[in-house]
Amino acid sequence: MLAIDRITSNPNIMNGKPCIRGMRISVSIVLNLLANVMSKEEILADYPYLEAEDIKQCLNYAAYLAEGRLV
Repeated sequence: MLAIDRITSNPNIMNGKPCIRGMRISVSIVLNLLANVMSKEEILADYPYLEAEDIKQCLNYAAYLAEGRLV
């Protein structure tokens, strides 16, 4: 399993939704942007506090969830 150390969950941030590095941007927001609207480059330009590795780990997180590897 690849490291997914940038995805965090804290009940005090976004009601415990999986987020990127404890920030108030959830994995689901990034995935929805990728799926429907924006390229990785556009996301990084619009959200300068994100890094390419954050987006990669969001995709890995979704892949592991789809396979039932994360609970």
